[in-house]
Amino acid sequence: MTQPPGYRRIIHVDMDAFYASVEQRDDPALRGRPLAVGGVGRRGVVAAASYEARRFGVRSAMPSVTALRKCPDLLFVPPRFDVYRAVSARIHDIFSRFTPLIQPLSLDEAYLDVTHPLQPYPSATAIAQAIRDLIREETGLTASAGVSYNKFLAKLASDYRKPDGQFVITPRMGADFVAALPVEKFHGIGPATAARMHALGIRTGLDLRQQPLSRLLRHFGKAADFYYGIARGIDERPVEVNRPRRSVGAEKTFEADIHDWPAACNSVVDLSARVWDRCTARSLTGVTVTIKVKYNDFRQIVRGRTAAEPVRDAGDLMDRAQALLAPCFPPPRGIRLLGITVSGLRARDTQPAPRQLALFG
Repeated sequence: MTQPPGYRRIIHVDMDAFYASVEQRDDPALRGRPLAVGGVGRRGVVAAASYEARRFGVRSAMPSVTALRKCPDLLFVPPRFDVYRAVSARIHDIFSRFTPLIQPLSLDEAYLDVTHPLQPYPSATAIAQAIRDLIREETGLTASAGVSYNKFLAKLASDYRKPDGQFVITPRMGADFVAALPVEKFHGIGPATAARMHALGIRTGLDLRQQPLSRLLRHFGKAADFYYGIARGIDERPVEVNRPRRSVGAEKTFEADIHDWPAACNSVVDLSARVWDRCTARSLTGVTVTIKVKYNDFRQIVRGRTAAEPVRDAGDLMDRAQALLAPCFPPPRGIRLLGITVSGLRARDTQPAPRQLALFG
């Protein structure tokens, strides 16, 4: 299915094993070795894994004890988020030399709309290559890129030649490329949704394309239109510059389970201060406070409350969080993690003529 004239030129740039690659760059002794960024011990979690570790099945968000079972020679280093943020800022500076239309997704990936570039490159493919070359030259790191006519396909494309690769999905390729993929490979379809689709006999993009919209609406509600479109290689979402942040939060996994109210209150004090510091740094506050409680059997509960007035300060946030947490005590099991999030955010008082670009060439 060919997109009509005037389609966008989108690049999705994704750094390769970003945190782990920064650590290997900065410490030559770690290069070529299976590496995990994260905490060691019974409560530790892998934040990122090098490609050497991934070959053993080590993945981000995996408990460190599981990762060590899979790879006994795995090396752990603590995260250095200040360094990762500084490197990310340099990478985003590179993006800004090519387009003002940048949508960061995290420290290590972003969408760029290069339909009307700032520099006279012949194609989006050439821009993606130039960006990857500059990232390597200026940071010593590698990135993968996907180029296509919409965000959904650009993200699929960036995964296709990882690491240190690049792939283009043209308008003529889009629908057929999607048809051959398992639905669990689709960005926006998580494990739970994929399982529901499997139960309905939907296992590939082609299966999804063959479903009437009415059936998708019945089973997937407001997400049905998105699924109906991507099954046909269609995604009308624009690159959202300065996309508003939806929430600010923090959480803590405990070395030992907590059972008593004083220990929980101490954690709430610490978490409230951390969350409020992050709000203050962004000149934000919010009207909704949510807590997350995860027990030692990995069951979790989430409780939230929206007030008429926004959070005033760290003390106010602490009071609201403790009020939400109090009904959870005494807990039915030991608590391994607590989290606090503020949402319903709001601000605190306190060139040459554009030319259209070829998609590839």
